Amino acid sequence: MAQNYQPSPENLKVRQWFQDAKFGLFIHWGVYSVLGRGEWVMNNEKITAADYEKLPAQFNSTEFNPAEWVAMAKDAGMKYITITSKHHDGFAMWGTKQSDWDIVDRTPYHKDVLKMLADECHRQGVKLFFYHSQLDWHNPDYFPRGHTGVSSGRPEQGDWYKYMDYMDNQLRELLTGYGEIAGIWFDGMWDKPDADWRLAKTYGLIHSLQPAAMVGSNHHLKPFDGEDFQMFEKDLPGGNTTGFSGKSEIGALPLETCETMNDAWGYNSNDNHFKSPRQLIQYLVKAAGNNANFLLNVGPMPNGKIQSEFIQNLHVMGEWLGKNGESVYGTRGGPVTPRPWGVTTQKPGKIYVHVLDWGDELLALPKLANVRSATVLGSGQKVGVRQVDGGTLLRLPAGRDAVDTVIVLATDAHG
Repeated sequence: MAQNYQPSPENLKVRQWFQDAKFGLFIHWGVYSVLGRGEWVMNNEKITAADYEKLPAQFNSTEFNPAEWVAMAKDAGMKYITITSKHHDGFAMWGTKQSDWDIVDRTPYHKDVLKMLADECHRQGVKLFFYHSQLDWHNPDYFPRGHTGVSSGRPEQGDWYKYMDYMDNQLRELLTGYGEIAGIWFDGMWDKPDADWRLAKTYGLIHSLQPAAMVGSNHHLKPFDGEDFQMFEKDLPGGNTTGFSGKSEIGALPLETCETMNDAWGYNSNDNHFKSPRQLIQYLVKAAGNNANFLLNVGPMPNGKIQSEFIQNLHVMGEWLGKNGESVYGTRGGPVTPRPWGVTTQKPGKIYVHVLDWGDELLALPKLANVRSATVLGSGQKVGVRQVDGGTLLRLPAGRDAVDTVIVLATDAHG
């Protein structure tokens, strides 16, 4: 595709904000949460669309408190929220006019939770992105079928471009009725990689309605023209432990990695495989060292509550960032590429050496010119620094932080 897209000045400004923000809250919430077996339950358990349509009657989000959600994100040190407006089951979490397959028309709650959350984000100064699935297991016009959702029992016919119009019309609603939206986070193109997704038309629509809004897509490919950030699912940029990122060359756009707190994205009542606060903080730090943001997921319960394990982990992360945030927020990937022992981040005049896993007293770095002093972040304790042949040697303090010992190297910013 020809590189015709010229981002607006407002868009470039939001990209800069995005890279400074570093940490966001991902929310996977939909009617699938009623079953408590994750967001892929319709596909995984071969549930027909007719049977799946019984779920919204049991989806009553009486405990949903958007002010608490946004306050929780802020307490964790998160600067933005990305929530599922529509997942692969096609169910709209707002009062869409394009169909009645939505939370307002089909559930006893009858309220537009995206409007409530958007209003609260604007009140509390947290930016909001919408995750939007291009894949749809419910809409009959999503045809021919892709690799997933084949057991839904839909008729074996449909009008693909009618579906694309439906999707664009839903996006128009989200970008005109919910105030300023920071971006659209697409997912699902991998279901039909060879289909005509009309990216130029859809991306052009988004940028025309909200020029500052960032477009990203979880297609696991090199970014397409019209995209404003590049994302990696459950992997740091350049990593491919999941097998998703095999074709993802790292482009020049802002980067983001997303990860779950247990194993599921959507609410899974049996999934107690929680990552520790140490693992999550180190992932955030590694993301920053790889010049990427970290989007950390929670899957709320159908009643709108977020489980206590998620809340506790986020609170611990917020406490850590309260003390060490200087080495994460507003930084870019540091001059030393990520190593098994840790990563570096930087901002003008400072390099932050994040020692995550290193027991020895001496740590050898590649040659770093113009290092004037080295101290431990927080305590200000002096750290021995010596230029040696071909490198820079740090003499680390005896008492280490079990999560991350952050050494601040003051440099000549103009060196």
